[in-house]
Amino acid sequence: MSTHASHTGNRELRVTVTDEVYEQLQALAADEDVPAEEYAARMLTDDVTRARFLTGAEQFVAEHALGFAEHFGPHPAAGDQAA
Repeated sequence: MSTHASHTGNRELRVTVTDEVYEQLQALAADEDVPAEEYAARMLTDDVTRARFLTGAEQFVAEHALGFAEHFGPHPAAGDQAA
């Protein structure tokens, strides 16, 4: 992803993908009117951001679930419906 290598704090990665994946990547990038390398960098950044968020959410739930249940009560039974 040499389009980002010259910027401070960015790293270049070399990845190998199948021809089919590369063709799909090129088509998606063309739809956004950006180079395939830039599109791939955006996808990777979005995936890492999503994974970091989900990990944080899991940690938050693990840390606070007991206190939440103590304050608000246990989860509703399967047949219960919200008012």
